[in-house]
Amino acid sequence: MNMRLLAGLLFAVSVVGFSLGASLPLVSLRLHEAGAGTLEIGVISAIPAAGMMLSAFMVDACCKHLTRRVIYLLSFSLCTLSIALLEWAFDSMLWLALLRLGLGIGMGIAIILGESWVNELCPEHNRGKIMALYATSFTGFQVLGPALLALLGANSPWLTGVVTACYGLALLCILFTVPNDHVEHEEDAKSFGLAGFFRVAPALCVAVLFFSFFDAVVLSLLPVYATSHGFAVGVAALMVTVVFAGDMIFQLPLGWLADRVERTGLHLVCGLAAMAIGIALPWLLQMTWLLWPLLVVLGAVAGGIYTLALVLIGQRFKGQDLVTANASVGLLWGVGSLVGPLVSGAAMDVAPHGLPMALALMAGLFVCFARQAYRRAGKLQAAVD
Repeated sequence: MNMRLLAGLLFAVSVVGFSLGASLPLVSLRLHEAGAGTLEIGVISAIPAAGMMLSAFMVDACCKHLTRRVIYLLSFSLCTLSIALLEWAFDSMLWLALLRLGLGIGMGIAIILGESWVNELCPEHNRGKIMALYATSFTGFQVLGPALLALLGANSPWLTGVVTACYGLALLCILFTVPNDHVEHEEDAKSFGLAGFFRVAPALCVAVLFFSFFDAVVLSLLPVYATSHGFAVGVAALMVTVVFAGDMIFQLPLGWLADRVERTGLHLVCGLAAMAIGIALPWLLQMTWLLWPLLVVLGAVAGGIYTLALVLIGQRFKGQDLVTANASVGLLWGVGSLVGPLVSGAAMDVAPHGLPMALALMAGLFVCFARQAYRRAGKLQAAVD
């Protein structure tokens, strides 16, 4: 295994997670303080997800014409500019929207190719642990972003300065760790396109949709849901931290377990646990002694659904199909991030416990698709044997 390349990819995705976690609440708070309406804030907040969706359609052309190092240098340079110029963008919504779109495109390309390259590096017996380490690097630094924002304040220019400096370090790291070679690209070797991924791997598609839905909803609406049921604002914000702490802490143990047990079964268990906690959340609000540990479990199993999806993608697909599968993951992530707050917000308007209902429904959808797909795959394997 190329440990130098692995270290470079892990550092790069950590910086991406840090910039996303820092800039999302920063932009929302700055716009709110400037008197922007909730619709404007919502649209600007959704633009990075739209950029990630666009990046899924650009990855194939990038791999065809550019080397791996050049692709990463260009995508991280775009991210660096998008963050470095942010301080001067709040006077123009158009300029701000363009910078957020650029950040989404740069991050999307980096995440799609990073996931593909890490999966290619993994030996099969360690795939679970290494992909879990990759997911933990992203989540851990994503959580660090809001923490630094709370420390420095939304109006301080130091936050964008720190994130820009981290992107500068990432660019240096890329120069020394990412090889200047081309990704193997044979158009005829592709078995499916972006849309075809849902046909060949529906359970993995719904797994990605669930987690992107979950990630966006917890960041944007869980504090609103908690405060509407009597929790103080600070406690409601702490709930978000606890959920993502569970995600971060338990991905490595789940990855270790995925290398030792049947992965599809573990995937289903994570889905069932997420669905059960979502259903129970209205009652858990009345039992705080049980609420906090189960929020940790919720973050762990929700993150596990995504991490195990990446592991199963790497186990099943190789070469150009692996890149296409991860491009589809980027597209689905953008869809889930856009749809999640819209659906959950509408559900909260209809019913007081609309948010946990929406989360449980998405987890249940994943369980249904996964159970059917894995059962069919088991029958096919039994027929082959």
